[in-house]
Amino acid sequence: MKQQPTEFKPSLRLIDATMLVAGSMIGSGIFIVSADITRNVGSSGWLLVVWLITGFMTLTAALSYGELSSMYPKAGGQYVYLKEAYNPLVSFLYGWSFFTVIQTATIAAVGVAFAKFTAYLLPQFSEDRVIADLGFLQISPAQLLAIVIIVVLTYVNSRGVNAGKSIQTFFTLAKLLSLFGLIVFGLFFMKKEVWELNWKDAWELKPLAGSTGIAEYTTLAAFGAIAAAMVGSIFSSDSWHNVTFVAGEIKNPKRNVGLSLALGTIMVTVLYILTNIMYTGVLSLHDIGHADKDRVAVSAAQVIFGSSGTVIIALMIMVSTFGCNNGLIMAGARVYYSMAKDGLFFKKVGTLNKNSVPAFGLWIQCFVACLWCLSGKYGDLLDMISFVVVMFYMLTIGGIFILRKKRPDIERPYKAFGYPVLPLIYIVMGLAFCVLLIIYKPRFTWPGLIITLIGIPVYFIIGKLNHNKAS
Repeated sequence: MKQQPTEFKPSLRLIDATMLVAGSMIGSGIFIVSADITRNVGSSGWLLVVWLITGFMTLTAALSYGELSSMYPKAGGQYVYLKEAYNPLVSFLYGWSFFTVIQTATIAAVGVAFAKFTAYLLPQFSEDRVIADLGFLQISPAQLLAIVIIVVLTYVNSRGVNAGKSIQTFFTLAKLLSLFGLIVFGLFFMKKEVWELNWKDAWELKPLAGSTGIAEYTTLAAFGAIAAAMVGSIFSSDSWHNVTFVAGEIKNPKRNVGLSLALGTIMVTVLYILTNIMYTGVLSLHDIGHADKDRVAVSAAQVIFGSSGTVIIALMIMVSTFGCNNGLIMAGARVYYSMAKDGLFFKKVGTLNKNSVPAFGLWIQCFVACLWCLSGKYGDLLDMISFVVVMFYMLTIGGIFILRKKRPDIERPYKAFGYPVLPLIYIVMGLAFCVLLIIYKPRFTWPGLIITLIGIPVYFIIGKLNHNKAS
């Protein structure tokens, strides 16, 4: 009998790792969230400031993670870093949040975004149609298509990392080129009068006309508005760290994980800034903030390409979300694999199939993501979890300071850029973001915190069960 593999195969090159970073970041967010950001800040200048702040935080975090990835170049990424810097409870709480909501609900949301834009071309997949009404649950063709896509991509990734990386590299290159093309055409067809009107009072921070809320911000409320606006930009820029989860499958991980983090995040950040500059050149602030169902890119494409704009943008987002979900699905199961190796998850999740991938982890991730597709609540939870995501980023980056003192002996082929200043700035900015959300948007914070804290009793129950088995 052929023996089951016990270790991951290093199959991913630098280009594959970089495409995983970029592909996991670019989903549907950049095409949508600028509407909500504009409603909060009310001006072109502050719209770009929100994206610049998010880009700075993302780049700083990615460059900081480079040091951690060079110290621990193995599967599990952030889960492993938190365990080494703090303790198993902290890393379990991250893994618990990751499995219950962060990764699985993101996969669901991206899958439904794919289905929503498929409905532009094939109306029979509309989310407004109901094909099954169970009383407590209504099922639409969009939800079923999302489930089919998730199942197909899970199956592909269960066949080995080479199958997943081929899809990832192809679709990421396709969406990078198409997004770049949209930017170029948009800048070429910019309307001078629209640009001048949008940038006339570019630095006046207030709610967009026609939005609900107060007419002017106090100083503290202005910071709260910026934090609320950043929920969308942070979601759009998230998942860049997925490459750290598959470090055990990357060739020369001590060099290539950190380098792919830097290259991928820089590339996407630049594209995001240019995309928003393009938006302000073809659409009025009112049209950006009040785009139909927040689909800013659709409105922009209609101005640039005319009646064919809807078809073009629908195809772009289908390519973007398909590739994004492939990266999310590929990377997520490696976290559960590391948890299982520590006795904190189903034992079977810690085994590899004949293709050297954690297939069981992939399929239970698929199951939970499909449940989120059916629930119809994934969008709310994604907003709510932004608080928890940034909290764990802060803890992880803080781990660099701890490990410099705790484990000075470990080889560090790459050291955090700008240490200690940039990592410290990230922690201060992240802390300000979280505090402001607690004050001004509590509905974005408490549900995510509650889900995370439920993990504490779960951790001790698992520990007790493991102790009983051992005895």
